[in-house]
Amino acid sequence: MMDAIRSALSHLGQLALLAVESIFSLLTTGPRIRSACFQIVAIGIGSQLVVIITGAFTGAVFAAQAYYKFSELGLGSATGPVVSIAMCRELGPVLSALMVAGRMGAAMAAEIGTMRVTQQIDALRAFGVDPVDYLVVPRLLAIFISMPILVAEAIWFGMMAAQYLTVQVFGVPAPWFEGQLLAHTRDSDVLSGLIKGTIFGLLIVLISCHRGLHASDGAVGVGRATTRAVVDSSLAILVVNFFLSVLFNHWLPTSAIDL
Repeated sequence: MMDAIRSALSHLGQLALLAVESIFSLLTTGPRIRSACFQIVAIGIGSQLVVIITGAFTGAVFAAQAYYKFSELGLGSATGPVVSIAMCRELGPVLSALMVAGRMGAAMAAEIGTMRVTQQIDALRAFGVDPVDYLVVPRLLAIFISMPILVAEAIWFGMMAAQYLTVQVFGVPAPWFEGQLLAHTRDSDVLSGLIKGTIFGLLIVLISCHRGLHASDGAVGVGRATTRAVVDSSLAILVVNFFLSVLFNHWLPTSAIDL
């Protein structure tokens, strides 16, 4: 038990050091614009389809379940605000981050881990290139730019899918649905989702790059680092989301829904 606690604390300390080193590198040497743009294409544009599909079907199925239960109580008109707040504050950022972790977190860990076990990172150091500045910082900048956009797309398509299902299938009047949605969705709801998505994205990059930089034992070690990167990133997203939800609901409260 104590060994597991010490290992977890050591891992957290290494992540914190990597974050500090990345910030210091960014402030002292500046960003590598070309590398960051390449990562934006890989992370942002490459993940759009997955995130859009996830957001759309999540919004649709949540709207269906909410309407089925609310209609039993005569509250079917509350479907719009409930779906909107859930997508903005929880489902949009969390599911988008999980999809990006599964897609790009694994790719980052595998790419950097392969460079590690084939001694390419040692070659970078031999040529005077800082691996953190060359490999980690561009990915941090890319995820910082890409994740809010991806989360916004997931929220938007989720709400559009929910509106289509609620209005076209369940027969709720469109003006009523839109009016209730706009009346009970605050800017703070959207802002909390965008902030969450950005934090989750930074966690994905730090954890995945850290696992890649510490990979060993050849191809087996790269596979192990890739698996751990995805698992650790997913767990970190779910754990941190709880604390952020408590914090944001205190500092960025949502509006009450009039039923």
